[in-house]
Amino acid sequence: MARPPSTVDDEIFDLRLARSAPDLWPMLDAIYGHREDYADFRAALLKVLKKGWKDRPADLKSLDLKRDLEPDWFQRPDMAGYVFYIDRFAGTLRGILDKLDYLEDLGITYVHLMPCLKPRPGDSDGGYSVMDYRQINPAYGTMEDFEAVSAALRARGISLCIDLVLNHTAKEHAWAKKAAKGDATYQEYYLMFDTPDVPRRYEQSLVEVFPDNAPGNFTYYPGIGKWVWTTFNEHQWDLNWANPTVFLEIVEIMLFLANRGVDVLRLDAVAFMWKRMGTRCQSEPEVHMLLQALRACSRIASAAVLHLEEAIVAPAEMLPYLGRGRHDGREGNLAYHNSLMVQFWGALATRDTRLMTHVLGTHFPDRLTNATYATYIRCHDDIGWAITDEDAAAVGATGHGHRNFLSDFYEGSFPGTFAKGALFQVNEATGDKRISGTFASLAGLEQAVEAGDAAGVEAAVQRILMGHALIASYGGIPLIYMGDELALTNDYGYLQVPEHAHDSRWIHRPVMDWAVAGHRHDGASPGARVFWGTKAILARRRAVSALHGCVPVKVVSAGVDGVFAFLRAAPTGVVLCLFNFTEGWRRVPEAWVRGVGVTQMHDLLSDHPVEVFDGHVALPPYARVWLA
Repeated sequence: MARPPSTVDDEIFDLRLARSAPDLWPMLDAIYGHREDYADFRAALLKVLKKGWKDRPADLKSLDLKRDLEPDWFQRPDMAGYVFYIDRFAGTLRGILDKLDYLEDLGITYVHLMPCLKPRPGDSDGGYSVMDYRQINPAYGTMEDFEAVSAALRARGISLCIDLVLNHTAKEHAWAKKAAKGDATYQEYYLMFDTPDVPRRYEQSLVEVFPDNAPGNFTYYPGIGKWVWTTFNEHQWDLNWANPTVFLEIVEIMLFLANRGVDVLRLDAVAFMWKRMGTRCQSEPEVHMLLQALRACSRIASAAVLHLEEAIVAPAEMLPYLGRGRHDGREGNLAYHNSLMVQFWGALATRDTRLMTHVLGTHFPDRLTNATYATYIRCHDDIGWAITDEDAAAVGATGHGHRNFLSDFYEGSFPGTFAKGALFQVNEATGDKRISGTFASLAGLEQAVEAGDAAGVEAAVQRILMGHALIASYGGIPLIYMGDELALTNDYGYLQVPEHAHDSRWIHRPVMDWAVAGHRHDGASPGARVFWGTKAILARRRAVSALHGCVPVKVVSAGVDGVFAFLRAAPTGVVLCLFNFTEGWRRVPEAWVRGVGVTQMHDLLSDHPVEVFDGHVALPPYARVWLA
């Protein structure tokens, strides 16, 4: 006699709870176990998890099972991501439905919709100042529209990622409004102080995230009579994660979004979640304990869902977000490989890959447990030159000097540069200067087109395709930011938009040019060439099993100026990936190539044989080769 579905569901829940309990309860015991209300908290959390599972639609429960049986689904080489702002790509959520053929044409299997939950009115930090986690930004549509898009993507085998901001809410959020009215329960949701004494003590060790337009880390509100912790902007109030009720609220929200069809939760601003006096209040141990516990909650009640942890920090600080030590294999499934992006731009400007080889070969493991990287060349944010003084010194440079050179080069002020960008958040006290700009403009296309320089246009196209080939082969899920596949250049129209004019990051957030996209299949324009080149790279990635995310990555030195090299050491044989970061030809000795394990002189990227000349593999300017 068949058992009723409810009984089977209960058994599945109990099995998943048992599986993840060792990842969940010890973390929560350590953080909240000292509280008198801890037993009540545990009971309440269990109730939230059971309800989330009970409310989960049947098709998503089937997806949970499928991904339980195929836990490497997100590490496979058929994964390729595309990132965009809804309004700039398609106008509305419903508009995305008309663009799915375009995404499939490119070879996309993962879509990240930039902030789409309901933001505060006016300046919302690009949508990261959220006032309602259960509603969609009305400018884009409704939650029903969102579910229609998630279902349509799922039907095409495309995974959906959205942002969930964990460090703060908008001051217009219902919790914050109640706190502002004096509700003591909701004031405990945030970090609020009656006098400036404690904030001043914290400030002694804190850094400013947006020193130009949001200096300091606290805001005084006369109407409330409180100093509120506001790390990012005055309108973004930091949550108090030492309060277990905040944990409960966020778990409920996570499961609500998961049950609307979200596959990947991009957990935003996670480094700042825990506060400790005398520190930067970034990446404290409790952050990783909280994130492990949150992931366990997802595995219990929505097993198909991944966590992408946004932590744009130095390598030693980033890797724990993918799980290190006791968190190994238990924390984030994905994290941005910021260092790969930074080193790409650094090597491109200097024509020197020594620092890139040193950083990527020294600071990163060759593989990760139950996790992989999100690799990218550009994103919606600025580029901060996360290069330490120690790493710069290892190749004979100074950190300050090198960082300044890169900012000058990509702003376009350094003599002989090919780039056109804009400075972002110049800190006069520290000399820190970050950079905004699209992939194409920073790679030289804008300047070359303006100068009528055909050779410069060709070089820019090859730089862009080399970057896409790099992120497609390095390991992880390559993410293409909207327009980079069409070589869209800087959009200076942001200067005419009052709410954007102060923020140069809008220069690389252009409106999608569907006219250019419409001609992607014809002509020899830079946009068409980059589209076809990118599409071919993703197609070849799908065909090469050695590019699976669990295959070790070993950075090696070819001993040739300007050439970056790494091995993908698959059981089926080595793949050697070579990239020429210069505008000149380079020659790599055949003996060295064979010495690292290459047995066939066949380029898996072009799917053509590679000729050897005079005992060398010849690499043209900005070459990219995947040698089997």
